[in-house]
Amino acid sequence: MDIFIKLSQFLLSLSLLIILHELGHFIPAKLFKTRVEKFYLFFDVKYSLLKKKIGETEYGIGWLPLGGYVKISGMIDESMDKEQMALPPQPWEFRSKPAWQRLIIMLGGVTVNFILAFIIYIGMAFAYGDTYIANSDLKDGLLIENKAMQNAGFKTGDKILAVDGEKIAKFDNDINAKIVMGKLALIERNGIQQEIKMPNDFVDQLSKVEKAPIVGIRIPFVIGAVDTQSKNTTLLPKDIFLSLNGEKTKYLDEAKIVLQKNKNKTIPATIIRNRKEEHINVVVSKEGTLGVQLGGLGLDSLEKLGYYKISKQEFSLFESIPFGITKGKNQLVGYGKQLKMIFSPSTGAYKQVGGFKAIFDIFPSNWSWETFWSITAILSIMLGVMNLLPIPALDGGHVMFLLYEIISGKKPSDKFLENAQMVGFVLLITLLLFANGNDIYKAIVGK
Repeated sequence: MDIFIKLSQFLLSLSLLIILHELGHFIPAKLFKTRVEKFYLFFDVKYSLLKKKIGETEYGIGWLPLGGYVKISGMIDESMDKEQMALPPQPWEFRSKPAWQRLIIMLGGVTVNFILAFIIYIGMAFAYGDTYIANSDLKDGLLIENKAMQNAGFKTGDKILAVDGEKIAKFDNDINAKIVMGKLALIERNGIQQEIKMPNDFVDQLSKVEKAPIVGIRIPFVIGAVDTQSKNTTLLPKDIFLSLNGEKTKYLDEAKIVLQKNKNKTIPATIIRNRKEEHINVVVSKEGTLGVQLGGLGLDSLEKLGYYKISKQEFSLFESIPFGITKGKNQLVGYGKQLKMIFSPSTGAYKQVGGFKAIFDIFPSNWSWETFWSITAILSIMLGVMNLLPIPALDGGHVMFLLYEIISGKKPSDKFLENAQMVGFVLLITLLLFANGNDIYKAIVGK
């Protein structure tokens, strides 16, 4: 069932992005009276799952879910229709249109991708608001259990004040990305500020350690269930530990340290049960455990217990517009930085490039519209940026040649464009194999 939910979100998001991207080409092509022969979701190699011709355009769904396309008459694209290109140009063909019209048609797809992302962020701000923990409210610092972070010099309890000079105002989903792409972090440890220089190959180091959040909030030690073999039968689900053996254990990470120091011992403990403090004794095993399963608390419960103050900002429709635009802009700039890291071999970031499985794994196993739209917005930005790369066979490649034509007044020959298209196609296949090969490698080695 979990896989079905993930797959449903994956296919819905992918289909939505492909259809809207291709509409971005389709609509201006129609406005400029350019014939569109096909409009397909997924590729119809040899045959299609569904097709119907309406007017001059065949609409359909292919069987190969690697993208989608619109086939525009008189355009050198992935179809490589040399027979059509050998005939005299017709007024309705792409090649017969002015360069500025062709440029608008080619930029239509990525324009829609970027607009879609901004619209989603605006809509999410209006529908969900912005929930976060102010960085100033993280009185006891952050949880740092990621080995790569620890190797870089971070410790649990550190407060991350700024990354590359940008002040960290709140703890939210964006903080991890800021740290990964950062070069210099300003932290506060035991009341003293210090700087940590991020390793150049930090992304590569992350791939070599066990998967763990880069940073997280420190959580209390809460009982989820008591194992049947546990000697601590007095413990109950939802018990929250405040101290062990006289040592304060406000957080789980503190409790683990105390338990490791008291293996094979019976020690006193203070817990909260039904909102009241109680004193009990617990038996620590030789492994330094209590024979219990961990439980979790929602943000509301953590706030009621006094661990954190949860801030939520609500937006009117008009207030959500600038917030959504800023959010989209930050994501766009952030993805640009990620690409820069990928194309810098010394960072090792290229090793983390993933294909369809990597995208599939982003989606959660439970259905959440808020998460779905957030991921879809990010993927829309990624699709737009990737398509703008100046690689023949991508929109960016066509744009590159059109800009050359507009500036120089000379149109590249059809033969040159055909050869460039083939080179770009081979390059794209190579990148596709590399990305999905990374997925396969990670699945085999388990990282």
